[in-house]
Amino acid sequence: MSVERGGDGGTARIVERGKRVLRLEQEALSGAAERLGGEFARAVELIRQSTGRVIVAGIGKSGLIARKIAATMTSTGTPAMFLHPTESVHGDLGIVGSTDVALLLSKSGETVELLPLLEQLTRLGVPCIAITGDRTSTLAKLSTVALDGWVREEACPHDLAPTTSTTLALALGDALAVALLEEKGFRREDFARFHPGGALGKKLLLRVRDVMVADALPILPREATMRQAVVQLAERRGICMIADGDGKLVGVVTTGDLSRLMEQEQDVFPIPVERVMTRDPKRVGADELGTAAVHLMETHGVIALPVLDADDRVVGVVHLHDLMRAGAV
Repeated sequence: MSVERGGDGGTARIVERGKRVLRLEQEALSGAAERLGGEFARAVELIRQSTGRVIVAGIGKSGLIARKIAATMTSTGTPAMFLHPTESVHGDLGIVGSTDVALLLSKSGETVELLPLLEQLTRLGVPCIAITGDRTSTLAKLSTVALDGWVREEACPHDLAPTTSTTLALALGDALAVALLEEKGFRREDFARFHPGGALGKKLLLRVRDVMVADALPILPREATMRQAVVQLAERRGICMIADGDGKLVGVVTTGDLSRLMEQEQDVFPIPVERVMTRDPKRVGADELGTAAVHLMETHGVIALPVLDADDRVVGVVHLHDLMRAGAV
């Protein structure tokens, strides 16, 4: 089935409509960022100090945004759940505890299904944070904190369908979740615990010890010569580690070091490795995340790293290609 494009003029018109939507939503986000202030910090503190959950509620499109905010908070260390405002006054209010905090979404701040929930939450002593486009609305006035979700217009050409306003509400929810994540010191390891499945979980849970080479390691003593190092470089994938009598790392020789040496010297074989080696090479621990090792390698332009224990003894070597194959990137 073919689709009539209406010529080049029709294509340009459609593209411009799409650009208009993006520009309006970008403008709304930029304006909200400029207006963001102390109320946002207060909202974050209310949630951070709570020992309960964040109860997120909204109706219609705001309800869909509320569900996503609840999911984002939960996955980043702030327990949250969505509560349907209508169902809440028909029994579901029982899930709310006195230690919870509520996050209520309404562009107008006068959503008739939401205000009865606000009344019940207030009766229970639950602090309420509003995201609303009208700071003078009932929701804003009766909430503990009101975040400014005002937008100049919806992206809908009739200024009716929730578009710009829901984008902004979602962004404010993300801002709350990320600010809380950072305030709580939520780590990549914590994120991995909540995302054990799929490629994301594999990437976040992968440790250096899972992919490092621990047998037949390319290790030479300080007294070794480049003749011995060349053999190790050829057989052990381009890296040779130099260790002292206790097995502690003192340097590294790579194929890059060998190439540079050959440009300067005619006979490289008798040269001591101690003269050529990098004395303070980058290294990782076996329990470090694979993603951290990849970042270190890419930042410093190396393809392999020594793996050391707490006493700086060599316990393995990890290669960038192995990390990539294992899904660390």
